Amino acid sequence: MATRSQTAAVLLAGALALAACGSGGTPQAPAASGSKTLVIDTSFDLKTADPGRTYEPTGLIVGKAVYETLLTFDGADVTKPMPALAESYELSEDGKTLTLKLKQGATFADGAPVTADDVVFSLTRVRDMKGTPSFLLDGVEVAKTDESTITLTSQAPNPALPFILPNPALGIINSKLAQQHGATTDPQDKAEQYLNSSSAGSGPYQIESFNVSSQVTLKANPKYHGPKPAYERVVIRNVEAATQKLNVSRGDSQIALNLSGDQVAGMPATLQVKKTASANVIFLLANQDSAISETTPNAKFVEAVRKGVDYAGLLELAGEGSTLAPGVIPSQILGALPAGQAPARDLEGAKAALAESGLSNPTVKLEYPSELTVNGLSFQPLAERIQANLKEVGITVDLQPAPVTTALDNYRNGKEEMGLWYWGPDYPDPSDYLVFLPGKTVGLRAGWKEGSNKELEEAGEKAAAAIGDENRAAAYADVQNKLNAEGPFIPLLQPSQNIVTAASVTGLEYHPVWTVDIADLGVK
Repeated sequence: MATRSQTAAVLLAGALALAACGSGGTPQAPAASGSKTLVIDTSFDLKTADPGRTYEPTGLIVGKAVYETLLTFDGADVTKPMPALAESYELSEDGKTLTLKLKQGATFADGAPVTADDVVFSLTRVRDMKGTPSFLLDGVEVAKTDESTITLTSQAPNPALPFILPNPALGIINSKLAQQHGATTDPQDKAEQYLNSSSAGSGPYQIESFNVSSQVTLKANPKYHGPKPAYERVVIRNVEAATQKLNVSRGDSQIALNLSGDQVAGMPATLQVKKTASANVIFLLANQDSAISETTPNAKFVEAVRKGVDYAGLLELAGEGSTLAPGVIPSQILGALPAGQAPARDLEGAKAALAESGLSNPTVKLEYPSELTVNGLSFQPLAERIQANLKEVGITVDLQPAPVTTALDNYRNGKEEMGLWYWGPDYPDPSDYLVFLPGKTVGLRAGWKEGSNKELEEAGEKAAAAIGDENRAAAYADVQNKLNAEGPFIPLLQPSQNIVTAASVTGLEYHPVWTVDIADLGVK
């Protein structure tokens, strides 16, 4: 995918099994069986195992297992970055300089020590190779202060950087080995083919085989410096959801990652079903460009829509594990609004707002991708429910489903009168949601130009520069409250992430960036 915060491809991450290049083939059962082999079924969104190029959900699962990053997160908690290859880190008071001390004793899969030079090469390669994840380090200079110290310097305050560094795309590679196979720090890099078949990381697993369309097999790294992983081999298979359910039910797999709420409802009692709100936020947008619509730029119309939606009904439709979205920042991330601020329907208030708008029985088009599902939830029933809700207000909604490519093009180019989409985090930090402000990526997709709301834009600048968790949380809460009051976006809900596992699997936690950390999984 292209940079997710720069294109609408973020909206499809984890939701589409995109056609991938490479040889075909049917997923194979593992060669070995028993508790030492783990089989994971998922719908592949996978292009590469090269950490400098990967940004798809399945690729991040693989990258997390094979490569280590400077920082990480503890389980599902994304509110505090933790040491990984770096034993400590410190952000300067102005937020521009991040200093990291490297842990001693870490080695790559070939036994070579992880050095500061490897870190500098790896991060510079990601930034300058101009692959999908290069935006993560835009404006960041990487330097070795001494043999155990790395300094990352940003042009502007960058308090999000510690939250960005855990991304598996920023995994540290064995620079000498990779360079022997074509790795460089520019777009001429030719190491991808090698990295798709071999391991140049220091993680708990190594790549045994890799096929972007059928199966990835990992084997335990005997040179791993951390705790030995519970499974000797891990087989990740590309399987559609209905077959995932069948496989995990009969014991042919131990984990199914992509089942809908309906599919997990009838699971055998012997299986474990983990239901938790995903980090995806589904939202409505009302275009503010008068050239696109004479209706949706009307602030009272937006208020009527906001008050007219039956949020509780949508939540019921989404199923157990889902949650309402008080703002655009999901509940797992610093700065999220409290659940108590989740919206509730006010039908009379909606009718009053529509009357104040001066619009008489308005008709608007609502566009959305017809075949898109988010965590197993289809957009079609959501759109139909919203249509019925707004009819009670006095607003006629003309549903305009379209193939993903068509809908995506209209959304990306700001041509939708109203749109139904979702946003998933590029990284678990509230700064990733400033794209909803006027003149920013998603703001422009709603026809909301820079200068449209000076007060909100200034609040966004203040939030971006805020240092310290308490200050940042308050600043981003202020941004969202202003967005909810005056913006063209209506956050609806966070659909449930449903993961089914065999009773033998322990330690599974859903993570909004890498879905699941294989190395955390144990055996009963």
